[in-house]
Amino acid sequence: MQEPKIELGERRDIGGVIATYFEFFKQHLKSFLNIFISYNGVFIIGFIGVSYLMVTGFAGSMRTGEEGGMSEFTSDLLVGLGVIGFLGLLVLTTVLNFSLAASYLVEYDKNGNTAPEKKAVWRLSWNNIGRVLLFILLLILIYIPVLLLSFLVGLVPFVGFFGQLFMGFAFSCWMGVSFTCMFNENRDVTEALGEGWRLVSRYFWKSVLVNLVISLLLWVLLMVVLMIPGFLIGVYVFHATENAIDLAESPVATVIWTLSLTLFLLLYVYMQSLLQMGNGILYFSLREETYNINTRKRIDQIGLHE
Repeated sequence: MQEPKIELGERRDIGGVIATYFEFFKQHLKSFLNIFISYNGVFIIGFIGVSYLMVTGFAGSMRTGEEGGMSEFTSDLLVGLGVIGFLGLLVLTTVLNFSLAASYLVEYDKNGNTAPEKKAVWRLSWNNIGRVLLFILLLILIYIPVLLLSFLVGLVPFVGFFGQLFMGFAFSCWMGVSFTCMFNENRDVTEALGEGWRLVSRYFWKSVLVNLVISLLLWVLLMVVLMIPGFLIGVYVFHATENAIDLAESPVATVIWTLSLTLFLLLYVYMQSLLQMGNGILYFSLREETYNINTRKRIDQIGLHE
């Protein structure tokens, strides 16, 4: 049985946006995951590499000073290189997967609410690469004062913690909505940021709460997915401890830690792209609520039929 198509440009309340997001996620999980894997192949190899560096360096630090062990400088160097490599990959994959998520939604909306082709999603992402890089640069510049303000707010006892959370979610909404706006309406970066600000500020609490709930549910989903490999790793550690196996020297343990860390990093990156997809669906809802674009089209169509 064919699942019903989801109209993105609809007026929805907070619960409606969240329900629509997870319904869309359920219908397009396989399709978007296929695109994610196809265009992240090189980065998957990179994540394995940085995971190996961090695991090897951390394991070496456990045997610093022992005979035949790794020097403290070498272990710190490996961990440092791994962290720097991870941060670099995180930026690159974030740029790529935010673009893929936005392009997927835009192509879906343009194709009459049908799953877009992989090449079409990539083409739209690639055609916007210049604006995407400029958007990321401006995002970093904007985030610096936001980070400083967040630090000052955090100094306020108790209330400061919640203030930081809401600032973080509001900033995430603004950037996510603006990013999708840039793709969908073919706007310049500054125009997209301005439009995103107007939409999010006009429906501030709706935007923040949608982002909050989706983020929490995605984190819960991530933890659930990690429970199975976490359980298996726990069994292995218990077995190794019972049999006096040196985990810092065991090649099997190194492989397990490396693959586990790689899995976590990849799932984290994938979760970020899913969060951007949530902001994209929020954008289409806010846009319709503000401008009544689809509502006007339906009224015009009714007038033509009469």
